[in-house]
Amino acid sequence: MSAPMLEAVQLTKAYGAQVALAGLDLQVAAGEIVCLLGANGAGKTTTINLFLGFTPPTSGEARVNGRAVTEHPLETKRWLAYIPEQVALYRNFTGVENLAYFSELAGRRYAKRELLAWLSKAGLPDEAAQRHVATYSKGMRQKVGIAIAMAKEAKALLLDEPTSGLDPQAANEFSQLLTSLAAQGVAVLMTTHDLFQARQVATRIGIMRQGRLLTTLTSAELGQRDLEAVYLEQMQN
Repeated sequence: MSAPMLEAVQLTKAYGAQVALAGLDLQVAAGEIVCLLGANGAGKTTTINLFLGFTPPTSGEARVNGRAVTEHPLETKRWLAYIPEQVALYRNFTGVENLAYFSELAGRRYAKRELLAWLSKAGLPDEAAQRHVATYSKGMRQKVGIAIAMAKEAKALLLDEPTSGLDPQAANEFSQLLTSLAAQGVAVLMTTHDLFQARQVATRIGIMRQGRLLTTLTSAELGQRDLEAVYLEQMQN
């Protein structure tokens, strides 16, 4: 059996006496979308940051495609793409110029027609792709972020509250993009407060509180149970 694309093994992060993440065990396979739900301070963003190597674990291990992030930081980053709540793009560049720049940072060069094709696949039409990012809505910036991930041919996508502040149509379009990427074999790990979106796209949903993963629900279980009721129950216990 092949290794999961993303794996946390007793992953722990503490800042002095404050434990941000406590002994997380989690696996995300290729083609799977795992959503982490929880209040602020639950450990969701810490989990993402540990997979990205932004901070070292106190103990345990984050692995990408079977490689420990702390031991193989450059190799693991090549397989990852990251979309935060606010995608950081150059406002005075066009969408296609941003994509060209970030693709070159990842060691990939594309002709303009290829760049436009990536952006089109992400749902950004050519007219918008050739406008300055300063004119973009948040949803349009998120689409550029997805195009950057696709052009990099990332094997795993890490998303931290990517649909916060999006209108329902933009959030639905974003969910469709994630589902499409998963169908192509990309492993997706996403943090969110949006129970509706999590239920719409997730293969599995993990509920976190105070640095601990309390329970994990599969898509089959989600069809039989009220996610909001389960979530509130876990928050109150």
